[in-house]
Amino acid sequence: MTLYDFNILSDLEKEDAVFRQGTFVDAIQVNEVKYCLYAIDMFFVEIEYDTKLEKLHNLKSFKKGYLLDRYLDKFPNIKIP
Repeated sequence: MTLYDFNILSDLEKEDAVFRQGTFVDAIQVNEVKYCLYAIDMFFVEIEYDTKLEKLHNLKSFKKGYLLDRYLDKFPNIKIP
């Protein structure tokens, strides 16, 4: 699946694709919000989950950039072109 293919899916189809095809990479907790990073083929998906309300709020797909940078701080030897 390409990033384009993923982005044209409905929200429910995106969630299904992440949990069926995605590989969990890492999670970051910020106050009441947990950000979970998944890899699908050649792109990433970040899921924003409100731990207090137990509800998924947001889902973002990307290949690189500032969203990925906060996870890479834990892995200083990994460089993404």
